[in-house]
Amino acid sequence: DFGRSSELAFVVEPSDDIAVQEQPLVLYCQVEGIQPITITWRKNGVMIVDSENAFMLANGSLYVSRFQRVRGDGSSDEGEYDCMAQNHYGLVVSRKAKIQAATMSDFHIHPQNAVVEEGGVARFQCQIHGLPEPVILWHKNSMPVNTDNERYTLLPKGVLQITGLRAEDSGIFHCVATNIANVKFSREARLTVSGSHSTVYKDPMILVGPENLTLTVHQTAVLECIATGNPRPIVSWSRLDGRPIGVEGIQVLGTGNLMISDLTVQHSGIYVCAANKPGTRVRRTAQGSLVVQAPAEFVQHPQSISRPVGTTAIFTCVAQGEPPPQITWLRNGQILETSDHIKLKNNNSTLSIYGINQTDEAIYQCLAENSAGSTQASARLTVLWADGLPSPPQAVRAETVSATTIQVSWEKPLQNTKEIIGYVLHIRKAADPVEMEYQEAVSKSTFQQLVTDLEPSTSYSFYIKAYTSRGASKASEVTVVSTLGEVPAMPSLFIKVINSTAVQATWEPSIKLGQHEGFKLYYRKVHLSQYTGPVLLASNVTAYNITHLDASVVYEVKLLAYNQHGDGDSTVRFVSLRETVERTVLNPPCDCMKDEQNNKTSTTGIIIGIHIGVTCIIFCILFLMFGYRGRLLMCKNVQEQLSTPQIPRSQRSTVLNGATRRDRDDRDLNGKQLDMNELERLFPASPSQEQQDKGMTSAHSSPAPHNDTQISTLPLDEFSIIEEQPDPVPKAPRGGSPPAPAPDYGPANEG
Repeated sequence: DFGRSSELAFVVEPSDDIAVQEQPLVLYCQVEGIQPITITWRKNGVMIVDSENAFMLANGSLYVSRFQRVRGDGSSDEGEYDCMAQNHYGLVVSRKAKIQAATMSDFHIHPQNAVVEEGGVARFQCQIHGLPEPVILWHKNSMPVNTDNERYTLLPKGVLQITGLRAEDSGIFHCVATNIANVKFSREARLTVSGSHSTVYKDPMILVGPENLTLTVHQTAVLECIATGNPRPIVSWSRLDGRPIGVEGIQVLGTGNLMISDLTVQHSGIYVCAANKPGTRVRRTAQGSLVVQAPAEFVQHPQSISRPVGTTAIFTCVAQGEPPPQITWLRNGQILETSDHIKLKNNNSTLSIYGINQTDEAIYQCLAENSAGSTQASARLTVLWADGLPSPPQAVRAETVSATTIQVSWEKPLQNTKEIIGYVLHIRKAADPVEMEYQEAVSKSTFQQLVTDLEPSTSYSFYIKAYTSRGASKASEVTVVSTLGEVPAMPSLFIKVINSTAVQATWEPSIKLGQHEGFKLYYRKVHLSQYTGPVLLASNVTAYNITHLDASVVYEVKLLAYNQHGDGDSTVRFVSLRETVERTVLNPPCDCMKDEQNNKTSTTGIIIGIHIGVTCIIFCILFLMFGYRGRLLMCKNVQEQLSTPQIPRSQRSTVLNGATRRDRDDRDLNGKQLDMNELERLFPASPSQEQQDKGMTSAHSSPAPHNDTQISTLPLDEFSIIEEQPDPVPKAPRGGSPPAPAPDYGPANEG
């Protein structure tokens, strides 16, 4: 590598400028590097020949004696200028400097007369084009406007705003535009302030909103916003994307104009001006876009390098700007043409030169340009070459060994072989670009190399260089050979038992199989030597059912992939159907649809059966309960009748009354009383009660033993029901004996 002073580079480059008509113009260019250095100038790509009007100074700068926008012959001194510097290492070109003539047009917008009420807002505007941008000042009544008055706001684009108008603001206004080319005056306009300040409510209204601007970094942007209304609206600013505007370099001019100083790319966006009625949400908005451009600048410069013959040189050039710059490469001042060994990548940010030789030695330049400006950077490629280097290796041969291996052999160079320290084999797919090449180093005593891990059925190119400590030989002749085709790899095989006589073989498609035409499937009983098959299957098939199998034996299933180069290795699986048969016997398969219907029918039957069963149980319980109670009542009355002497009716009532009183008292003490209503329901009274009484008396004129036979012969309809009036039972004294029987008060009512 060489020091900085040896590099041919620009110290000062020409810059953009605005020239004044009939005035001299100087464009500067200063270069450093190894002498001798020759400097020349171009305008719009054409070499400038020294003349009386334009010639180069001793320091390399260009001097134009009288700048002419348009000359008598129709030519112009306006254009893009660049300077070129050259020494014996190469040539470099400076950035392009844009030279324009200073001009000023007539006013295309003049101020207009205005009548505004007191307290309102007045706005005057005048516009004029010029290079450089004219400075516009305002005069009132032929005197410069007092800019110290806070109610007067002057904007850079030729706008005058007057807020809070008063009677003394009335007058005649005009503007004055000035630049290096000229001074011009606009027409006059009269401002009349009428009446007193109105108190009538007026909705907020934006008179003038921000306009769209396109500026360059470090410039100043002024976004205008002037609003009226009663009460006076409050003006605020925001960004449409919600990002904060910030405070650095931000200033409010007048009552609502936004000024942004020292612009950066981050200031680009859409700005919204809002006029709000105080204390309410009533508002009016207007918006304008601000685009900030940035000239191209380098993030990474290309670096000068030295490389031996036959190696690769890489230059990197990264630039940024807004809009993003375009990158162009030059070789000794001329646009670089790409070829097989010269490649541009990454949007031209990377320049690669493969297999360099002496003709590639030059100065390479990276030009970055956008609408905001251009810049350049250069680097030199030095190709190392020494006398006495070996001649190219001889008799290079390549032989195919397998689908992934090639044997390369060669013979040593014919000249200068003593200093050889090794060989480098350069390998590349024949269809790939040069930058995809890779190398393998070989010792100086080896004249063959086995290249492995190649792709099947693919052509490869090979060449060899001999290396010494001082550099490499030229490349040998290139030889091209193809690898053999390859049979497919083993497929993955899975076996699934379907039933007692069938299985399913499945496999997965995979890129590891390589190029294959299809599959071959074989199967057999393990105790037999003969396979059934092959079953030929297409390459897109991934499953096959094997049927009509014998459940009592074990089967072997084999699958392989094949192509035009032959059959690949097979995958073997063993399967037995015996366990499936046993499981089927123990757990017979079910018909799911039939079972589902049966389940639905069974469920309905169970529900109906439950309802019928519950109904039967309820009826049984009722029958048993009422039957038991009826039988109990009957038995008790029979016992009472049998235990009472059979006497005439007139006497029986008294006897029963006396006999039953004791029984009733006993029943009362035991808590067992009959429900009279229930008895009447179960045993209704006979219509001829007397006949029943007589029949019962005659039938039992003589006492009979108290036994079951007598009870069973007693008719049910011969019972009579007796109702007695309850008598109070005196309580026994505490600790005394039981009370005496109650006296007989006469017969009870007969029911």
